[in-house]
Amino acid sequence: MPSSHRTLPTARLAALLGRLAIALSAGVDLRRAWRSETERTPARWRPLMEEIQGALAEGEPLAAALEGTGAFPPLVVGMIAVGERTGHEPETLRSVADVLERQLRTARTLRSKLAWPAFQLSVAIAVVGFLIFMAGILRDAEGNPIDLLGVGLTGVSGVVIYLLLLVAAAAGLWFGFWRALASWQSHGVVRQLLSRVPVLGHAALAAEAATWCRAASLAAGAGLDAGRLVDLASTVAPGLAVDRDDLVDDLREGSTLAEALARAGSFPPILCESLAVGEAAGKTDSVLARLADDFDDEANRGFALAAQAAGGGVWVFVAGIIIFVIFRLFTGYIAILTEAGRGI
Repeated sequence: MPSSHRTLPTARLAALLGRLAIALSAGVDLRRAWRSETERTPARWRPLMEEIQGALAEGEPLAAALEGTGAFPPLVVGMIAVGERTGHEPETLRSVADVLERQLRTARTLRSKLAWPAFQLSVAIAVVGFLIFMAGILRDAEGNPIDLLGVGLTGVSGVVIYLLLLVAAAAGLWFGFWRALASWQSHGVVRQLLSRVPVLGHAALAAEAATWCRAASLAAGAGLDAGRLVDLASTVAPGLAVDRDDLVDDLREGSTLAEALARAGSFPPILCESLAVGEAAGKTDSVLARLADDFDDEANRGFALAAQAAGGGVWVFVAGIIIFVIFRLFTGYIAILTEAGRGI
C-alpha cells in the first residue's frame, strides 16, 4: 500500500480525468495525453505519474496501470476498466470526474457545517487549559493552589498532563474511528447501534446508499450486467455488498435486480422500489443517478443537523465549565469568610 503522500488529491484527480476525457475525445493518444499531464504535475506527485506513464509505455491498459500503484480509489479504477472494455473511455472518464467533483462539493458543504462546532470545541479545550494554568497562580488563604476544576491539575505541570491526555484521547479516537468504520462495513456492532440513532444513523445510511447508487449508475450506463454492476458498487460501498452467486441465482430464477436486492435485506426500500421502476422503463442508470442525488441530499441534511447538535453540545459543555468554576470560586469564598468569622 502506498504512502499517503503519493495519493493524488480528489480535486487534482477530478481535473486530471476531465482533461484526459477531453484529450481522448479529440483523438489524442492516451500515452501522449498522460505524458503531457505528467509534465504539468507538481514534483510531489510526479513519481506516481511517471510510474503510470511507464506502465502505459509497456502496453498496460490505464485501469491496470492505476491499480498497480494502489493509490487510486476503487471506483476510479473499476469504472475506467469498464470504459476500456466497452470502448467508452472518454465518456467514462468524464462521468467519473463528475462524480469526484460532486464528492468535493459535498465535502466542502460538510466542512462548512462542522467549522463552527470545531471552533467551539477548540475554545472549550483552550478554556480548560487556561483554567488549569490559572489554578497554579490563584491561592487560597493557606497559600495552596485553587483547583478550579476539581481534577487535581494545576499550573504548568497540570497543563502538560492535560495536553498529554488530549493527545492520547485524539489517538484513541482516531484508532476507534477506523475500527468503527470496519465494523460498519462488516455489519458489526457499530452498524447495528449507529443505524438506530435517529439523525446521524440515517445520514450515514443515506451517504452509503448514495455511493452505491452512484457507482451502480455508472456501471449500468456503461452496459455492465447485473453481476458486474453489483460487484463494482460493492467495492465502493462495502456495507451494501451482495453475494454475487446468490444474486445470479435469483436473476436466473426470474427475479429482477430490484427484487434480488430487496431479498438481501440491507438496502433502503426506496432504493429497491425506484430501481424496479427504472428497470421496467429501461432507465436504470438515470434512476440510480437520481437516487444518488436524493440520498446525497438526505445525508447532507442529516450531517448538518448532527453538526448543529454537536455545536449545541459543545456550548453546553463550555457553559457547564463556567458555571462549575463560578460555583467553586463562590463556595471557596464563602469558606474563607466562614473561617474568618470563626476567627473573630
